[in-house]
Amino acid sequence: MKMIKNMISKAKNAVNNAAVKASTFLMVQKNKMRLAVANNRGDNYVSEAVKILIAIVLGGLLLAGLYALFGDVVMPTLKTKIQEMFNYKG
Repeated sequence: MKMIKNMISKAKNAVNNAAVKASTFLMVQKNKMRLAVANNRGDNYVSEAVKILIAIVLGGLLLAGLYALFGDVVMPTLKTKIQEMFNYKG
């Protein structure tokens, strides 16, 4: 009988310890979230804006390079190849 009471007591202690650990974890996470929400320095917004501007500039440069490549190299070559293909005198 004493052994069963001992086991029940250990089980209750284990459940209580788990509950205390869980509530402590939740309190820590809650405090972290409060600090993150209260942070109004704007560091993240500035870095995101810089990333977006860099992406726009690089995209524009890539499009300008492709436009120049197609306009000067690909299209004249393509035009002569098509003319040669249809200029068959057999």
